[in-house]
Amino acid sequence: MTAPTVTPELKALLRRVKLGRCLDTLPERLALAQTGGLGHAEFLELVLADEVTRRETTSADRRARAAGLDPTMTLDRWDDTAKVTYDRATWTELCSLRFIDGGHNAVIMGPVGVGKTFLATALGHAAIRRRYSVHFERCDRLLKRLRASRLDNSHEVEMRKLLRVDLLVIDDFALQALGALDTADIYELIVERHRAAATVITSNREPIEVARLHGRSPPRPVRHRPAPVRRPRTHPRRRLLPATPEAHRHQRP
Repeated sequence: MTAPTVTPELKALLRRVKLGRCLDTLPERLALAQTGGLGHAEFLELVLADEVTRRETTSADRRARAAGLDPTMTLDRWDDTAKVTYDRATWTELCSLRFIDGGHNAVIMGPVGVGKTFLATALGHAAIRRRYSVHFERCDRLLKRLRASRLDNSHEVEMRKLLRVDLLVIDDFALQALGALDTADIYELIVERHRAAATVITSNREPIEVARLHGRSPPRPVRHRPAPVRRPRTHPRRRLLPATPEAHRHQRP
């Protein structure tokens, strides 16, 4: 049995219809069709499926780069044997990406080196493959870029881009104290995206540390005081007469 060959005429035709990348796997598919006895329709479906997969992968890689995602931080590269404690049920729910459809937010907190950035980036890659728009940026760089945008009057344009994206990932939030303009930008992003789009924030600071960093005292816990107990009277209540001259005549000296 002779191995199938790809003629120059077939190569030219594939390139004309923008299917030239099919040539990478076409010899293997021809051999599989010959040994497996595939029909014409089955062979065509196999070749086209390869092309669709290739295009989706290429598109996802291009959109992931535009989103600022690290290509090495994907779900399939997460080390399950790492000695990191986290709520696996919550992580499974996040990986379903239902929180993006619902416009909910997530905060990933923990000490340095436990994989917060990895998990947030992996969620971004999963969202990219589901055709969501994603933007990933470290908090200090994001705020620096927004401050610079005020100088060339592009601040509103940059904010609209951040508000439109389906999933916004802000990494390393509140490493340093925020200025007044930075606080205003973060506030606008959170408020305008609330229930409209999803946001994931990573931070190695607890909320109480963030409050202290900005010179604010953490809220005091509310203490519920018991209601006062009214004791029954042990002496009869005196009856008071109206303060009139006639009434004074009836009182005993």
